[in-house]
Amino acid sequence: MTKILMHGCNGVMGRTITNIVKEETDAKIVAGVDLNTNVPNDYPVFTSLDQCDVDVDVIIDFASPKATNSLLSYAVKHKIPVVLCTTGLTKEQIELVREASQKVAVLRSANMSLGVNMLLKLIKDAVKTLEPAGFDVEIVEKHHNKKVDAPSGTALALADSINEAMNNQYEYIYDRSQKTIPREKKELGISSVRGGTIVGEHEIIFAGCDEVIEFKHTAYSKAIFAKGSVSAAKYLAGRRAGLYDMSDVINS
Repeated sequence: MTKILMHGCNGVMGRTITNIVKEETDAKIVAGVDLNTNVPNDYPVFTSLDQCDVDVDVIIDFASPKATNSLLSYAVKHKIPVVLCTTGLTKEQIELVREASQKVAVLRSANMSLGVNMLLKLIKDAVKTLEPAGFDVEIVEKHHNKKVDAPSGTALALADSINEAMNNQYEYIYDRSQKTIPREKKELGISSVRGGTIVGEHEIIFAGCDEVIEFKHTAYSKAIFAKGSVSAAKYLAGRRAGLYDMSDVINS
């Protein structure tokens, strides 16, 4: 039985994960951390990690970048593996993640869904064929109007996957409103849309001469991310120190 500490337990994703884990036979949320303690739970909820006195095997984090530094410190101090799902981390925080992973198991993924992680592989192969043929690459991501970071972590992960496949030749362009010149060949445009209740939509466009190829992933509910994070938690519990991602879970 994998004992989980849910960091950000009373947020939207925390509640979704809580409900999904109830159906699991080999995992259980035994404690939660959230500033909001007014939501009823069948496990104890603490307002800070330092208050938690419950024995756990792994932490699932869907909180806020503001809490990431203290979370990593806590995980390292208590040698508890952590599934880090919070997006919008700064470069400094990403470096802290790498440092923490040298002492404890950390799984970080911009997107926890199986479909998105499969897409990351597919577009690597696509760009190797299409870029030499003169295709331009653009990414368009759409999310609900409550999302505070842009572009999304998933959009950046898709861009990074493409860029790595091409030896980091691309320059990311987020805004062309100040540019009055034709598109450069080594540009990789990333556009963000925020509106309504869109759970998540990512489209990768390869635009060539007289033809366009599009890869698209649409999330219809947050359950896909919740299921992925629970699978990741069960995978990570008991693992040795290191930096893991969803590809490790998929291939295990």
